[in-house]
Amino acid sequence: MPDRSTDSATPGRSGPIVALGFDFGLRRIGVAAGDTLTRGARPVGVVPCHGGTPDWNALGRYVRDWEPRILVVGVPYNMDDTPGALTPVARGFAAELGQRFGLEVITVDERLSSREAADILRRQRASGERTRRVRHGDVDSTAACVLLEQWLHEGSPDKRNE
Repeated sequence: MPDRSTDSATPGRSGPIVALGFDFGLRRIGVAAGDTLTRGARPVGVVPCHGGTPDWNALGRYVRDWEPRILVVGVPYNMDDTPGALTPVARGFAAELGQRFGLEVITVDERLSSREAADILRRQRASGERTRRVRHGDVDSTAACVLLEQWLHEGSPDKRNE
């Protein structure tokens, strides 16, 4: 649950913007939360997909709990900048997410976010910061954190106004 003492992202109020980030996959969707005040994000969970269909009720719980103003969805591209096989599926997920929850959805290039997430988790294990083994869901939610932080540092409204 977010700390409401720093969250003034309710429409019509000024202050930091709370955002949720999503690392879309056909089996799981990693979820991260962050805000434009700290420009930081943290992994908050994983939502299962069944046959490529997300658990919309679980996604709705994250939206209700965090009350974000913006949703950030990672869209995969190939290293040569061409769309990948999952690009249209991730874009479809982003569009439906916006329609279902009535929120602004921003897509970001998620290229290499899962690799970066795996590296982060590997370093945490090596340092002793993380004691349990790394699971697939850990990589997914950390990848969501990576792409949300990318947006917070490069494309968020507060950043663009500097």
